[in-house]
Amino acid sequence: MQYEIAGGSLPVVKVQLKAGEAIVCESGGMSWMDDEIEMQTSAGGFGKALGRMFTNEHAFMNTYIAKKDGEIALASKFPGSIRAVEITPDNGIVIQKGSFLAYVGDIENEVFFQKKLSTGFFGGEGFLMRRYHGNGIVFLEIDGSAHEYEIPAGDCKIIDTSHVAAMSDSCSMDVRAVKGVKNALLGGEGFFNTVVHGPGKIILQSMPIAATAMEIYNYIPHSSGR
Repeated sequence: MQYEIAGGSLPVVKVQLKAGEAIVCESGGMSWMDDEIEMQTSAGGFGKALGRMFTNEHAFMNTYIAKKDGEIALASKFPGSIRAVEITPDNGIVIQKGSFLAYVGDIENEVFFQKKLSTGFFGGEGFLMRRYHGNGIVFLEIDGSAHEYEIPAGDCKIIDTSHVAAMSDSCSMDVRAVKGVKNALLGGEGFFNTVVHGPGKIILQSMPIAATAMEIYNYIPHSSGR
């Protein structure tokens, strides 16, 4: 399997499948494909479908299988970036709701629960994320530009809420209150920040869709209610 990520800030991943190879994505994820590729739709069981719905994903998944060599393309739903993350048995990944695009290989995924109530309430990523593990490649769609950092053991990075797109499953997440009443009230960064502890890699996004939608909303004229 070979792939190419193209399109700049309106990205698409073009995957070249050889006969017998397959790629899995959410229902409706395919943008275009060759006639040599056929689709199979499955929920994978009620529990898995329900878990995907809780993390803002579609209940059904599509598997595209190449009858002969062919190309399939999947586009991001929002201007930004697409990242390919290699998954190995000792290197899984945890992603925020809505970041999954597709995967190839022997990949399993499950709901990842935030163990601390404070992280779920105030971390910006919510209680439920998704963990992918196994052997293959997971494609992520990132809001805005993507920025990757390696966090060593014993270190951490402080991140504004909702900017964490993905992290290694060896990382842990916490929240930290902004120090000082004046800083919290007037600093414009809110009362809490997300803290990701190493060891592992994180992928940050520059333009979370929720924050972008709020900025656009602020510029929309609103009626007086009359």
